[in-house]
Formats: sequence, C-alpha cells, structure tokens
Amino acid sequence: MQMEFVDRTVQFNLKIGIMNNKKVWLITGAGRGMGLDIAKAALAAGNNVVASGRNIEKVRQALGESENLLIVKLDITNLPDAEAATKAVIAKFGKIDILVNNAASFYAGFFEELTPEQMQMQLSTSLVGPMNVTRAVLPWMRKQRSGHIISISSTAGLTSFDFCSAYSASKFGLEGWMQALQSEVAPFGIHTTIVNPGFFRTELLTKESTNYADHPIEDYNERRMQQMEFWKGANGQQSGDPVKLAGALITIARMEQPPLRFLAGADAIKTAEQVVATLQQQIDAFRDLSSSLAYPT
Repeated sequence: MQMEFVDRTVQFNLKIGIMNNKKVWLITGAGRGMGLDIAKAALAAGNNVVASGRNIEKVRQALGESENLLIVKLDITNLPDAEAATKAVIAKFGKIDILVNNAASFYAGFFEELTPEQMQMQLSTSLVGPMNVTRAVLPWMRKQRSGHIISISSTAGLTSFDFCSAYSASKFGLEGWMQALQSEVAPFGIHTTIVNPGFFRTELLTKESTNYADHPIEDYNERRMQQMEFWKGANGQQSGDPVKLAGALITIARMEQPPLRFLAGADAIKTAEQVVATLQQQIDAFRDLSSSLAYPT
C-alpha cells in the first residue's frame, strides 16, 4: 500500500513538475537553534520549507505563517512519525528535494558517569533519529531520481574530547552511516553531505538541549567541575554565526555537485587538519609493524 501511494503520487508529480520549480526542504529540529536559522534562510531564498519539531506550536511561533511553509510534528526517534511527516510533505508540495538532518541533543559527561539510559537516548536522537527520517524520505527521492541529504555532524564526529563520549559515539556513527549511504544512493541521483560545524552559537548548550551525567563518581569530581564550568560558560560565547552557516548550506544545496563533506568554521578546519596530521604520524610511526602482518609467501 505504501509503495502504491508512492507510485501514484510520483506519477502525478511528474505531470505537474514543470509548474513547480521551487526546491522543497524538509528540516528537522526547526523550532529553534540552527534548524530555525536554516528554515529562515531556505524560505528567504524562495524555497518551499517543511519545518518539523516535536512541538509544532513552538515551531509555528518561531516561523509564523507562509504559503511556502508547512509545519509538521516530528519526533525523529519515532519511525511512524517520520513516515507520517513525509507523507504530509508529499501531499502538500509533491516532492522532497533536500532533507536536513539537524535535530540533536547533547548528553555531556564522562563515560562511567553516564547511565546506559542516557547513552541510549543520545544514540536515539543523534544517530537512529536521522536514520528514521532518511528511511522515510529515500523512497521518494529514489522515485524522483534526485535529492540531497544533508546531515549535521560535528567536529566531535572527527575526533573526540573529554566529557563527549556519548555525543561523539553518536556523531562517529552518523558519519560512518552517511559515508556508506553516499555510495549506496548516488546511482539514483541522490547527493549526500556531511556537515562538521565547529563551535557555533546555537542552542545546543542550553538546558533544553544539554543533559549532564547524573551518576557521579568521586574520582571524577575535580575534572567534572572543570568540564561543567567550561561547557556552561561556553554557551552564548561560541565564535561561529549559525545564520552564516545557514547561508552556506543554501549555497551548497544549489551546487550541481555538492561536497561530500563540509567543514564549517575555521576551528573545524583546524580540528580536521590536526586529525589528519595525527593519523599520518601514527601511520609513519608503525608502518613497518603494520606492513608485516601478511601471510608468508
């Protein structure tokens, strides 16, 4: 039944496609933070925008009303929600050109102090959630033989830091999945882009998005206090401008061949360069040992 609905809708869309050349953006977590900035930028650029969130009233208050805007309820951890939201997009605009997997959370803490439940919630939001939405959207993009999936990762997806074990686990997983997806969907004309933002002044570090480990262990007390002071103090002081990042994504989405990866911010570039240098150092340091592991000939 689902695929019959897809087939009928896509056939109809092909008939009306000439009449509607606007790009259709589906953005998760669009009620605040970076998602809100991306939604505003996409609307300002003349696109049709589907802004999603768990609280649609909050999204509506943030974005207002527009004939080019559809607001849908979407808890990305719930696959039926993602499927229902996708159908609503097709019913309204007839296609999905660009998916932005933006919704995220941050469970901060040392691994031992994070509960299994907190680890699961981090993975559910930042890894399984984007998978759910992408799973719902891909049948439409395959039928269209076009589309662009943009997933917001982090520099914590390139390397990890103290206090970020859960967050990095989710972002490293996101990157591994997206890199595999790149080659899987490219034959259907679907592009993918991993975005690695540096430190941007979003709402990720606010109390609505950041949760701290709640299983304290005495050995970590001093370092935990230092880390919490740093992260709480960093909120609102980040150097990156999310409005400018949203504009950069509009530029990338217009490219005939968008990048597979976009390092967002000078600090993200510096982090990536450090990762490359460290990896090269490890390769060089253990090249002989690594190269000695084959069966004898």
